[in-house]
Amino acid sequence: MNTAIWIVQVLLALASGAAGAGKIASTKDKLYSQGMKFVEDFSANTIKAIGVAELLAALGLILPALTGIMPVLTPVAAVGLMFVQAGAAYTHLRRKENGMVAINAVLFIMAAFVAYGRFVAVPL
Repeated sequence: MNTAIWIVQVLLALASGAAGAGKIASTKDKLYSQGMKFVEDFSANTIKAIGVAELLAALGLILPALTGIMPVLTPVAAVGLMFVQAGAAYTHLRRKENGMVAINAVLFIMAAFVAYGRFVAVPL
């Protein structure tokens, strides 16, 4: 079980880290041209804040568990990522972007698995 949780943690951290870094490094117009139409609904600063939240979640999924320093932050980061994905799903639902909602749902389930796994099944 521990191995499965680690695999999901790493995959989730890679996805979240890449998404967050992209939002931080790119302009709103560039994100829009890359197909992220949801940016129309948010200010540039809000998009950057979402990116920071995703990047921090990615770091929180790996670093505390890997270093043993405050490992309780790993499942807390997973719960935080669940909130980010719930908000993203709401935004995409409102915009009728159903394909993106499916991706958000998968990432939400992965984060829930890590949260449960690290809080209950195999705590660090």
